Formats: sequence, structure tokens, C-alpha cells
Amino acid sequence: MQAYVAVDIGASSGRLMLSGIEDGKLTLKEVHRFSNGFVEEEGHHRWNIDHLVNEIFTGLEKVKKMHINQVRLGIDTWAVDYVLVGFDGQKLCDPVSYRDNRTRTAIKDLTSDLPKEYIYEKTGIQFQDFNTLYQLYTEDRDKLSQTDKIMMIPDYLGYVLTGNAVTEVTNASTTQMLNLREGLFDNDLLKKVNVFADQFPRLVESGTYLGNISHKWHTKYDLPETEVITVATHDTASAVVGTPGKGDDWAFLSSGTWSLLGAELNTPENGLDAFKENYTNEWGAYGTYRFLKNIMGLWIAQCVKKEYDNKYSFSELAELAAKEEPFQQFIDVNDKRFENPVNMIAELQSYCKETDQKVPETPGQLMMAIYSNLSLFYANELQKLGKILGHPINVLNIVGGGSNVKLMNQLTSDLANVKVIAGPSEATAIGNILVQMITTKQVDNIHEGRQLIAESFDLKTFEPEAGNYASELTDYQNFLHRVLAQAK
Repeated sequence: MQAYVAVDIGASSGRLMLSGIEDGKLTLKEVHRFSNGFVEEEGHHRWNIDHLVNEIFTGLEKVKKMHINQVRLGIDTWAVDYVLVGFDGQKLCDPVSYRDNRTRTAIKDLTSDLPKEYIYEKTGIQFQDFNTLYQLYTEDRDKLSQTDKIMMIPDYLGYVLTGNAVTEVTNASTTQMLNLREGLFDNDLLKKVNVFADQFPRLVESGTYLGNISHKWHTKYDLPETEVITVATHDTASAVVGTPGKGDDWAFLSSGTWSLLGAELNTPENGLDAFKENYTNEWGAYGTYRFLKNIMGLWIAQCVKKEYDNKYSFSELAELAAKEEPFQQFIDVNDKRFENPVNMIAELQSYCKETDQKVPETPGQLMMAIYSNLSLFYANELQKLGKILGHPINVLNIVGGGSNVKLMNQLTSDLANVKVIAGPSEATAIGNILVQMITTKQVDNIHEGRQLIAESFDLKTFEPEAGNYASELTDYQNFLHRVLAQAK
């Protein structure tokens, strides 16, 4: 059996997943899991990138101990963050996290003489203050002058492993600096942030061979022979590859720390309606585009769980939530106050007090508030998505950790009046593996791969139940309209 390893790293943890095909089905086994997170250093929140490198090697040593001597490996991580590499080939400093507050006014400052409409027409990318464009706009000028190469996080990890540097397009597109028509970094935007196109390694598509792990690492670690393939390195891009959607009326919801809701398109949609709704056209694998909306996601729930000192598991919190009534308060889950508060519970409660609503007090009430408002937000965005694309969405494929939250899946189905297909929860790692398998020709194409996924994993279906929540959705939409109007 050919062995494949997915290195899948998120904001709070990472893991190495071992995969292959046995008896016509895709197998998946976690061989190593490790923590991740940012710490305050030199006045900014930074990732310990060396820690991630060491954990990859630790995981590969575990693979070798399983008597597997040869593997293929792909790396996916979160987007927008980058590493500055000096002329000696070494990182200048640990990368700053997208949750750092250095970019709070960057969109306003940069677009004061470069209109948003102009940037969106060029890139098709949504305006988020953590986009690489705004991070580089606020970057230390002295460090930029010492920079030979700017590498996205997964590209840097691949560079450390192999010595070869590339810029993979699914992650590069999130920078808001790629030109949709030219397929290259846009020189006008680069000038605004004082960087040059040749500071980025060459652009490559998903499924590009990167090289073998350098010999020097074999002298330090007991590793299998490892060929690295540059997969869809943005974790959402991998998750979409790993989503078993079919037909032309389905949408995806990659539900994890972030919720990414959208559709897979063959051509970008960067018209006025998409611009007004702040939808993004991130590049996908195999010539596709991920037309989606960023939603705060389970980050809010993760913070609440942590603030209860991890006394409850997520399944226990879901059980407590199921005992509570939904829609007891309306919350704009995309409010910036929830991005990185000192205390998420206090922030949720303050929001409800400020908007004269019932304040959630218990763990169950807090979790129901989160789940029901995420479901409301999803349903609202599905309506918008259908209008922009010009056809209704009839099926929502939910993948990622959130696909295990049955309560939220059913609420979403009821609110949006769509069929929900939940699973697989490990879509990101699966998509990572699938690109490797297509590259090595073990799987013919993405359509065959998605059929393989559907046949290999237990998917759950949720149908809208009688008496859905049409009035609650309308009330929520009116609430959001008022809140956003007041904010302006």
C-alpha cells in the first residue's frame, strides 16, 4: 500500500494523518497530534514556527516506527500569515499572527487613496484586516529591507524540510495581492506595501512535486524516505477538495475555528453584489475558485470551553446546549469584538446587555447562544449566496469539526430549508491526501476522489423538519440590519 501523510496545522493544534487505500476505501489514522498557538513576543502575537517544524519531524519518526520506510507528504495550514526570510536563507523572526492588533486601521489607511472597489476588481478577495496585504502594509520597514523571500506558512515549512521554495496559489490568493486576470502578484498593490514580486518564490499549482526531505534532517532524526508534494496548502482549499459534493446546487461549509461558507466555481464572481457582501474568490485546486464568506466560527465556542478550564468536552457542552431553547438572543457572530477578546464569556454577555437581550449565564445557555446564532448566520449567508450566483442552494455539505455538532446541523437545515450532509470531519486532511493521490496517479481526478470519500466515510444527512424557523431568520436579518446600520 502506498503511504501518504497529511500535515494539517490549525491555529490551536496540528496533527500528522497517515492514509492509503485498502479494499477500495480511503483509510485515515492520526499518528501524532501537537498543540499550536501564538504568544506575545517583541510586542506582537507570534507563532513559534520552529516548534511546528520539530513536531513534523516527531510525527514522521512515529511513522518510521510503524515500519513504514517510504511516504509522500503534504502540508496545509491556515492562510494570510507569512515568514520573512533573510539573504542567508534563515527566518528573520517568528511570524506575526493574523489575530495581532497591528492591522486594526490598515484597511482604512491603505484604501484612503486606493478605493476598495479598485482592489476588489483586481483581486476578488474580501476585505479582512488580517489579510497579508494589510499585514505587509504595517510590517517593520527595517525587516522588509533585510528580506530576501516572503513565504506563506506552509510554503516555509516545505522550504525548511526540502530546501526548495515555492508559493502555492490557494494560499497566495488569500494575500489579496494576486491579480485575477493576470494570475500573478499585482505590481500596483505590491508598491503600496513596499515589497516586490521577486521577493515571493515562484507561483505553483496544487499538486506540484516539491522535493525530498533534505539529507541533513535524516542525520538528526530517524525519518522515512519522504517525498514532499505541495498540496492545496490553504487548509480551507484542502477541506473543499475533501468535500464530497456533487451536482451544481451544493454549497460547502468548512466548520472549524473559522466557518467558511461558499460554493466551488469554475470562474470567479467579483461583481458589485459580491463586493457589497464581502465575498471572496480564493483560488482552489485544479483551476477552481472558492467563492466564500468568512464567519467567526467555532473559535467562539473554543474560547468558552477554555474559559471553563476545559472542564467540559465539546460533546458535553453540546448536550447541555440541547437542553436550552434556541434563539433566546441574536448575536452578530462576525462582530470584531469576538476576534480576540480578553474573556469571550464576558464579551458575549456584554454584547447581550448592550443590545437589551437575555444574557446567557450557564455553559448550556452560552453554547446554545453560539450554536443557534452560527446557524442563523449560515442560513442568512446561504440566501445571499444563492442570490449572487443566481440559483438556489439545495444541499449544504458541512465538513470539519463542526460537522459533528448534530444540534447545529439540524438548526441550520431547518433555518435554511436545505438538506445538510455532514462529514467527513477530517475533510482537510483528506483533501490534502487526495491531491497527493491525484499527483501520484493513484486517483484519476477530483471527481473520482470525491466519490471515494463518499464511499469511505460515514456521512450523516439532516432534512428540514416541519415548522422550520422562517420567522426567527427574518427577525435575525432585521436585527443584523439595525446593528450594522448603527455601526456605520
